[in-house]
Amino acid sequence: MIVRNCAGGVVFKGDKVLILKNEKNEWVLPKGKIRNGSLPTETAINRVKYETGVDAAIVSTAGETSYEFFSLSRKQAVCNIIIWYVMEAIGGAVDANEEEGFQEGDFYPVEQAIEMITHSQDKSLVSLSYNKYLDYKKYVSDQIYA
Repeated sequence: MIVRNCAGGVVFKGDKVLILKNEKNEWVLPKGKIRNGSLPTETAINRVKYETGVDAAIVSTAGETSYEFFSLSRKQAVCNIIIWYVMEAIGGAVDANEEEGFQEGDFYPVEQAIEMITHSQDKSLVSLSYNKYLDYKKYVSDQIYA
């Protein structure tokens, strides 16, 4: 089995979260393989920008997920282990990267996005990440007005 280390972002903009529709008509979060000695944080930021056109900053860790699939091209099983980060959009317009197989993408209200997302572990990840994001926003607000 091939094991691939990946990183991705759960990107928020207010009460909305960024999701993408891939070539399999699955609604997913932006992520990618960690390459060439890059740090997971760098990979997450770069993949969000590359896949969606959105600039985002990391505000917290979100957790880790993994999944396995059979690669027809490699003729063996692959396990992707993804380190996730809670991120906040800081600029750029959503532009789903069609060359990477994404059909569309946008920021959707969190509850709506959770309904749309294909994989149950990603639904849970968005829910938990939103709570962390709200805690972060409250902390920042409290620091400003303290």
